[in-house]
Amino acid sequence: MPSWKLVSGTALGFFAVVTAGAGIGIAMVSTPDPHKAAQAQNNVFEWADGTQMVATGGSMNRQIVPISDIPRSMRDAVIAAENESFETDKGVDPMGIGRAVWNMATGGSTQGGSTITQQYVKNTYLDSDQTLKRKVTELFIAIRLGVSEEKDTVLAGYLNTAYYGRDAYGIQAAARAYFGKDCKDLNPAESAFLASVLKGPNLYNPDGGIGAAATPALNEQRARKRWAWVLDREVEVGRMDKGERAKYTDAEFPPRIESEQARGMTGQIGYLVDTAKAYVMKNAHITAEQMALGGYTIRTTFEKPKVDALAKAVEDTRNEFLDEKKRPEFDTFVQFGASSVDVKTGKIVAIYGGPGWDQKYFSNNANTSGVPVGSTWKPYVLAAAMEYGTQNSKGQGISVDSKYQANDLTVINNREGRPLRDASGSPFKQKNESPTPYGYVTLTEAMEKSINVPFAQLVFDVGHEKVRNVAKSTGILEESLNPNNDASFALGTSTPSAIRMADSYATFAASGMHREPYSVTEVKKNGDKLPGFEAPTAQRAMDNAVADNVTKVLENVIQNGTGTKAKKLGRPAAGKTGTTDENKSAWFVGYTPELSTSVVLFRSNPNSKDKELQSMNGVGGTDSIHGGDIPAVIWTEYMREALKGAPLTKFPEAEDIGVKADSAGAPSPTPTAPASPSASPSTSPSSSPPPPSPTPSKGGKPSCKPWELYCNPDTTGGTSNGGTNGGTDGGTDGGIIGGPSGSPSPTNTRPGRPGGSTGWPTGAAAD
Repeated sequence: MPSWKLVSGTALGFFAVVTAGAGIGIAMVSTPDPHKAAQAQNNVFEWADGTQMVATGGSMNRQIVPISDIPRSMRDAVIAAENESFETDKGVDPMGIGRAVWNMATGGSTQGGSTITQQYVKNTYLDSDQTLKRKVTELFIAIRLGVSEEKDTVLAGYLNTAYYGRDAYGIQAAARAYFGKDCKDLNPAESAFLASVLKGPNLYNPDGGIGAAATPALNEQRARKRWAWVLDREVEVGRMDKGERAKYTDAEFPPRIESEQARGMTGQIGYLVDTAKAYVMKNAHITAEQMALGGYTIRTTFEKPKVDALAKAVEDTRNEFLDEKKRPEFDTFVQFGASSVDVKTGKIVAIYGGPGWDQKYFSNNANTSGVPVGSTWKPYVLAAAMEYGTQNSKGQGISVDSKYQANDLTVINNREGRPLRDASGSPFKQKNESPTPYGYVTLTEAMEKSINVPFAQLVFDVGHEKVRNVAKSTGILEESLNPNNDASFALGTSTPSAIRMADSYATFAASGMHREPYSVTEVKKNGDKLPGFEAPTAQRAMDNAVADNVTKVLENVIQNGTGTKAKKLGRPAAGKTGTTDENKSAWFVGYTPELSTSVVLFRSNPNSKDKELQSMNGVGGTDSIHGGDIPAVIWTEYMREALKGAPLTKFPEAEDIGVKADSAGAPSPTPTAPASPSASPSTSPSSSPPPPSPTPSKGGKPSCKPWELYCNPDTTGGTSNGGTNGGTDGGTDGGIIGGPSGSPSPTNTRPGRPGGSTGWPTGAAAD
């Protein structure tokens, strides 16, 4: 055993070495310069051609203010919330570090152990590298500041360099950005708010941030809770008396002015910058704080002529269609969104996000979620049928000439050949919009007239999961898919964004090759190129023959079906209309060989907490709005301008594929001339008239509005119970091509997958 002299001598020597090393380290480091740290640069965003779109990010008021201009209420709020012992500690707080480590080690909430001094030091290291060298250097500087600088100097330095969100770096910029005043005029409630935002602007700025957990609603909730906690904390540590605290109830949560980001962000610029910024942050793993410091030059994929053309198409139509003064109960809160994607590259060349940040509308309707796509979903069901076939087609895909029962209120069978059940336990009958007795129709005709019944049955025959696989392979995100295996899934209760729908349909236009949508082609930081912004590699999503057959069917929709208003484009085009239950949304998604564009129309109060969709019945003085009306008109006007001067290009010729599947009683079409479907003994006559033209009403007045452009809506849509039929039978996967409606197939022996829940929002496709 070593003697006590040896042990104590060794310990003393070790302590001396550590002390000497720390002393040398502290002596060698320099103190931070708040003026240098606060000099954040602009981020420059460029159009696709390299011309400047906007410079933003560091152009705000970033004046360094002395401690005398920072009100006592702000100092008290920050010290109470961030570092109670600030005025007495030596720059570091061993107990605070110990508490943070203990909480994390024992499974408690994650906490930071940094003092205000340490946070100030960290702010001066603009790259915030998580390295041991930086951590040790930060500690040495903090200790040096703790013994050499006045506390007021350190506190002013921290508040002048901290990031508060809204591109505001420093307390003066933050006061201007949120409240439109100098920081010296902040009141205690506003000071507590800014102290709350310091917890993390991405999650505590009520405007919202990046990521699913940073929505405006969730951020507002967090900010209010944190704000109240800061005020309570000030009382707890003796920096505010209870009488003062009692003035600030939840109703006194400080109102904020329009975001300073709106400066220079008029029209669509704000949405374009927001889209590109999110892409850069994701691909380069850049934090919001780092992005706000600026210095980035970002070349986007957005083409100004196309952006302007899309905005003009929307605004011209909106101005002619809506009159909020005349019809406030109907025309208020109607929203438009759109996106346009280059077929050959996946570049997002244009978006329409809303009326503009300068109009205090910050939600990007081109990238919205929660708006069902309606019958624009039916092409995925058809593609899956051609790609995978059905149980009865023995692994072979089925042809677009396959026939299905299409009569209104037809009972839909599950995979086991048994009728689905509705909420009351009765056989579920799928509704079309029209009561027309179609009888048996080909899938081409079903798509042309957007008849619900054939696709409601086809999704069970193919399998819900196979349809999901097809949709995902074309770029539809998993989180936007309806999880229920019910009939309404085939009719468009999933909620992809306009960007994703445009990109997904581009896969059909590109003969089955999918390219991820992207909005940035190059990023430079202080002149140096960053990696990770190469064009996404194309992936085969489906057989080219499948995609080309979908295109052929969707060309027919424009030529003869619900999308005939798009014929005015005057060049080869394919597309699909979509309208949902209760007329809560209307879509048109279409493409040429060069460009794929989606347009969505919906009604929602952007100021409500849940932003619940409202019916558009009565909007614009019409009974209802369909995808073949306003959305198709906007699509056509934009595409005509966007493709002006481009040579006419045809789609690839679609080869015949698949086996022709026919339900009992329906004759097979001949290869040369498809026969008119004959009636099954169990059905009404199956003649399928084209969508009716507008006819005068009994009073002699035309049923359409004088503005004929928007007349002749989709006429073959329908509704469903929108998620209530997904129980024991309705939630099975797959299905049959069996006998007449409601009859089981003796060949169907393979059991289906368990059903989905009935929790998906009610509302299926109407057209």
